Amino acid sequence: MKMNGSQMVCEAITREGVKVVFGYPGGAIMNVYDEIYKQDGFKHILNRHEQASVHAADGYARATGEVGVAMVTSGPGFTNAVTGLATAYMDSIPLVVISGQVPLSLIGTDGFQEIDAVGISRPCTKHNYLVRDINDLPRILKEAFYLARSGRPGPVLVDIPKDVTAEFGEFDYPDSVDMPTYKPSCKGNDRQIKKAAEAIINAKKPLIYIGGGTVLSNASELVRELAQMTQIPAVETLMARGVMGAGNPLLLGMLGMHGNYASNMAMSETDLIISLGARFDDRVTGKLSEFARYAQIIHVDIDPANIGKLVDVDYPIVGDIKIVVEKLIEQLQERVNPKNYESWRDVLKRYNTLHPQSFKDSDEVLKPQWVIERIGKLVGKEAIITSDVGQHQMWAAQHYPFDRARQWINSGGLGTMGFGFPAALGAKVGCPDKVVINITGDGSILMNMQELVTAAEYEIPVINVILNNHYLGMVRQWQTFFYDKRYSETDLSYQPNFKALAEACGGIGYDVTTKEEFDRVLLEAIERKKVCFINVAIDRLENVLPMVPAGGALYNMMLEHKD
Repeated sequence: MKMNGSQMVCEAITREGVKVVFGYPGGAIMNVYDEIYKQDGFKHILNRHEQASVHAADGYARATGEVGVAMVTSGPGFTNAVTGLATAYMDSIPLVVISGQVPLSLIGTDGFQEIDAVGISRPCTKHNYLVRDINDLPRILKEAFYLARSGRPGPVLVDIPKDVTAEFGEFDYPDSVDMPTYKPSCKGNDRQIKKAAEAIINAKKPLIYIGGGTVLSNASELVRELAQMTQIPAVETLMARGVMGAGNPLLLGMLGMHGNYASNMAMSETDLIISLGARFDDRVTGKLSEFARYAQIIHVDIDPANIGKLVDVDYPIVGDIKIVVEKLIEQLQERVNPKNYESWRDVLKRYNTLHPQSFKDSDEVLKPQWVIERIGKLVGKEAIITSDVGQHQMWAAQHYPFDRARQWINSGGLGTMGFGFPAALGAKVGCPDKVVINITGDGSILMNMQELVTAAEYEIPVINVILNNHYLGMVRQWQTFFYDKRYSETDLSYQPNFKALAEACGGIGYDVTTKEEFDRVLLEAIERKKVCFINVAIDRLENVLPMVPAGGALYNMMLEHKD
């Protein structure tokens, strides 16, 4: 079947089952947008910034488990999208980003809006393509979707010169992909799994360490089953919140720099780590030489490059978490004795009693932790929570009662301010039956506030709860603890009128200073079904605790701050 390049792009997107594309047009991608105008296979949402387009596709992918798709033009259109690509790459999110490029004859001439998209994106994509021949385009598009969703997921860039989008060729879209140099191992080595099971049976203080790969693998139910069967306590990383479910007696909480006391002490004292889809990053391990000194390590990951990268591993297992955990359960069935770990669970229970994840509430000023816990009580399981990056992100991770995987969407690896709002738009488009709330700060929300217009135009009723302390809060906290209170460029006392800003763009806005106001406003915002800013005045100097100082050992937590 003969098609031009633009028709091929739209047809491939439709065949891949994509329901929505986020994007922003421009000269080099204009032929494709002309074809989008004619087709009805998928919906297109016009964001107001290319970074937001990629973040929205990212939020859609995280919330639904499907491949997110974004489309941008060349030059600054592409460079604006790089932050979104890097954010998705660091968190292993399946995206296909299609960018326009100058015509083939102009590549390398410093033409108008020419930029080396392939060169720039090489460090922050799973793979990228520059399409030089119309006959390669169908195969490349098929491979792009396959690469994005298979193995360790990630963003894939397809950069298409403008003349290729106009040229005609044969559209022979493959049914499957065969790439000799890309054969991800999914099943896990049976011999290694058997050895890991023996290690679990013989351990006295085992700990299940759950990472974001468990969410990507859709393995939450199996991980809960493993924990329940063995009665082994579990900790979650920032990216894995919700896997075990709030209230699960085996869940100690989040571990790491802002993890709770019991979780961090458990990791420091365990004799066997069962790592499932985690990568032992610096925010979890603290000082590597002091990390889990008494533990053997079972490390299950789909990406062989992750295993042994930062810590020595005793039982490496390359494979999909879902498949490996299923096999592990079979190996342990009727062989593991949960009573073996009873004294270990008692120790951790005492740690939780000694230093629970709590805060000192106030009747005089709103505490951010109270706001987050209140959101949980009012909407709980029915909500998807996104966040930006900073104190509000950590408070949300610590205090929201996450009940399921894919309920919590945030930028973990790159730590991208401005991610939360457009990601919330993508999540709401992908899960229209859920209440979607972006917990953000007064610094982060301004970074992509133009998406108010997108949300209003397409009637995407995302609620933004702005925890407003008139500071770049996390940087201010570090300046308080480690820089002798030299608050260099972190005071955000000069601010827009957030309520008026939301209303000017077609949304609704509220200012909140009391608990009673917050309850009323949140429920009203949900009922009104419009994009919303809820500007909440919180304690300016509240800190995120516990905290492990950078480079410190995981067991050396700051539990309170004394002036």
